[in-house]
Amino acid sequence: MATNVYRGADATISVAVEAGPAGDKAKAVVDQFGLTPIGRATGVVVRVTNEVRAFHELGQRFASEIRSGNIDVSGSIDRAYINGALLRLMLSDGADNRPAGTFVTPSFNLTMQLKNPAIPAGSATVTVMGVQLESWDFALTEDEFVVEKVGFRALWVKLEDAG
Repeated sequence: MATNVYRGADATISVAVEAGPAGDKAKAVVDQFGLTPIGRATGVVVRVTNEVRAFHELGQRFASEIRSGNIDVSGSIDRAYINGALLRLMLSDGADNRPAGTFVTPSFNLTMQLKNPAIPAGSATVTVMGVQLESWDFALTEDEFVVEKVGFRALWVKLEDAG
């Protein structure tokens, strides 16, 4: 049974960089443009899929074994406020300091912290590790807000519940 119920308004989203060439490139972009936090973010989706396969023996209708396979982490972020933060992270190609023949895509950790104002002692944190942006969309409609959307892939997810 859930002890805390969170809404999107209870969340803050920030990026943190890791050590290494991809993390260094993200750090340069974050430091240059001051992208932490990344602004008002909405519609965050983190998707974890496990490639599950069934093994069927000859002559058997039911599977005799189910095996887990590769785990993929992906997702998307919608934003209703545009400051170019996510686009800058996506388009940063490392041209200023890359060795010949290499291309470094910025990699960072995406942290979503949920705090219910009615229960200050409780919080939940979802950290998506090793995020690299995969796609960027920009929607300018006549009667709605301007919305930016990015798709990402990541290495793994860490969950922490403090209360």
